[in-house]
Amino acid sequence: MTRLSWPQLLLLGASFLITLGSFAVLPFMSVLLHQRWGLGLGVVGAVLAVASLVQFSGGVVGAAVARRIGLRATMLVALAIRTAGFCCFVPGLQRPWLAVVALFLVSAGAALYLPANKAYLVAGCAPEQRPRLLAASGSAFNAGMALGPPAAAPFVLTSPALLFTVVAAVFAVVGLAHAVLPHAEDKPAEPVPSAAPEPPRPTAGVRLPPFAYTLLSVYVFMFFQHYIALFAVPRTSAAYYGALLMAYSLLLVTAQPLLADRIAGLGYGRTLWLGFGAMAAGMTAVATGGPLGIAVGALTLGLAETVLFLRNDLEALARSRAPAATVFGRQRLAAGLGAFAAALLGGPLYGAAEGGGGAGGFWLVVAAQSAVLPLLLWGAVVWRARRCGRRRGAGAGRPRAPAPGG
Repeated sequence: MTRLSWPQLLLLGASFLITLGSFAVLPFMSVLLHQRWGLGLGVVGAVLAVASLVQFSGGVVGAAVARRIGLRATMLVALAIRTAGFCCFVPGLQRPWLAVVALFLVSAGAALYLPANKAYLVAGCAPEQRPRLLAASGSAFNAGMALGPPAAAPFVLTSPALLFTVVAAVFAVVGLAHAVLPHAEDKPAEPVPSAAPEPPRPTAGVRLPPFAYTLLSVYVFMFFQHYIALFAVPRTSAAYYGALLMAYSLLLVTAQPLLADRIAGLGYGRTLWLGFGAMAAGMTAVATGGPLGIAVGALTLGLAETVLFLRNDLEALARSRAPAATVFGRQRLAAGLGAFAAALLGGPLYGAAEGGGGAGGFWLVVAAQSAVLPLLLWGAVVWRARRCGRRRGAGAGRPRAPAPGG
């Protein structure tokens, strides 16, 4: 891999610290909102759902801001907003409404920051460097996500004011570090052909939409993200689940950089078959309910996440003529819509499965969605492409009207 520049190293280090600070707080928000601030579970669910939608789908706004004021300025504004949000949590310990405001500030800051961060990371680099840079960025984020909760667990209920103050200080320092970054222009991404073109077939000209498959990838995956703890802990133990989470996080941190070039070289259609097939297999393994099945299923889903999420971003970049921040903003929007749909449907679906005699059926339903929904989307894309092709053919064969006076 080409040696990283110091701005790229700074951004990768910042990605780790930002996620470490965020995940020292955000995974515990449901507990804090309910137990510390006394909000009802229905209110807690609504607040978290809206905050998640803002954090993901607001990436489109973040991309628009980056086009307007530049990548570095957007990251500085975003970090200032997030710092203010974590600062607001301290007086918010006595005022629940202020805690909710703080949560939305933190979510809005994330929406602004992430598209600009990824766009700055790949700005000016050759297309063949993108997979490893984006994989390294994903590893930095996943490492922070893995270490944040255990680092904060001893303090989140006993000394929350101290925790919020430390996290706010971390964001303030990271923001000051961003101020020394040089200007980087967010030019439209240079397209790059696939290193492994897919074999010709009758539908070879059909262009599968990365936005739609990103939405679908996140939709299916978030069922696992939201409900694996509820399913796994009673059937194993909290210690077993904690060890599984650490193994899962280690897999994400190491696998994506190691596999980045291979993932980039796969044809997009082949990647989708592999990724969604792995998701279906992983959900089916989890449905067995035993410790081994849960572990095999979780690690299989980790590989699916590694393959699908990176490849969707690379495909979106390769096809678009828009600036990179705009591409990443659209991808965040797709992820937000998928996560919101999973959150909306997951609770009733899990409850129905559990009430019907066993939550294992929940995972089988999700596995079926993993297998069927990508095929339905593929069929819809092929049907539309053929219909448009017939219309163009009919238009080309239609005789033209004679010119006036002809």
